[in-house]
Amino acid sequence: MLKIIDKYILKRYLGTFAVMLLMFIPIGIVIDVSEKVNKMIENHVAFSAVAKYYLDFTIYFANLLFPIFLFLSVIWFTSKLANNTEIIAILSSGISFSRFLRPYIIGATIVSLFALVMTIYLVPNASAGFKSFRYTYLSASGPDSMRDDTDVFRQISKDEYIFVSNFNDVSKMAFNFSMEKFEGDKLKYKLLASRIKWNAKTKNYTLYNYTKRKVGQFGDIIESGEVKDTVFKFDLEDLTPVVYIAETLPLNELNKFIDKEKARGSSNINVYKVVLYKKYSIPVSAFILTIIAVAVSSMKRRGGMGANLAIGIILAFAFVFLDKVFGVLAEKSTAPPLLAVWTPNIVFGILAIYLLRNAKR
Repeated sequence: MLKIIDKYILKRYLGTFAVMLLMFIPIGIVIDVSEKVNKMIENHVAFSAVAKYYLDFTIYFANLLFPIFLFLSVIWFTSKLANNTEIIAILSSGISFSRFLRPYIIGATIVSLFALVMTIYLVPNASAGFKSFRYTYLSASGPDSMRDDTDVFRQISKDEYIFVSNFNDVSKMAFNFSMEKFEGDKLKYKLLASRIKWNAKTKNYTLYNYTKRKVGQFGDIIESGEVKDTVFKFDLEDLTPVVYIAETLPLNELNKFIDKEKARGSSNINVYKVVLYKKYSIPVSAFILTIIAVAVSSMKRRGGMGANLAIGIILAFAFVFLDKVFGVLAEKSTAPPLLAVWTPNIVFGILAIYLLRNAKR
């Protein structure tokens, strides 16, 4: 059973966090509107599309920044408790600092579970709508930049490889297509075509100016022609996915997508793994940042709430900096994505333990 003090702190914890979100998200929307309104007017964007975009914007950024909002909200209301000597009164009544932390941990658990559900079920759809709108209406290079569509190479099976020099999403046509099949290190089959077009109605492909070569023991078999319809194991959506595809997939689909891209030898596999691991690391950061916030703000300082907030903002920026640096490191280098994604939590987890031990004293 929760005691009165637990209910009091938990109510302040969740209430201040909600107020922080309601304060900063509208500010973010106003800033974004002021920056993008000219582009929207130029592109004659419908009001319904803009409304949908800002709904997706709210979900996307609330999920992305919720650890920071939570951190600052905990510092805010805990500093008020300290300045009003309420914490001194609580601890003087015989309650240990660990027991004082219990409602904070309960609050962090509630927020983390909610964030995890959002990340798995709501954020992928919001991310798809948010990114699609920006590329379609706000990007200088337009929707063509949504896809990794130049010099695309894919491994589609254990021994089959395909390549296209570029891909047109509107016509669903790729250029300078080649497909190779190997047995061990020996080439057994090669297909070349100046163009290959995906036919959505018939679910097949049309090859233009193609040459097919089968390597035989006593001679090669060569076939060529101007046009030919055929069927492959892949489709052009798989060949040239949108650059942010991983962010738009629910958890089970993301796991399947990563397994498929591993088999294909995708060069973007670390990018997809970073998205997967962050689904778990962000909710866990709520616990770590809550403990740090309580440890920092539970002491009454000479500078009052302002000093605590200053320390909190510095720590928040440090957390964001580490998160961004190690995220990019995982995507652009050979660093293990799992370790890179969790490094900010590990570093701040150690800091949380240190600060908590000092706060107990």
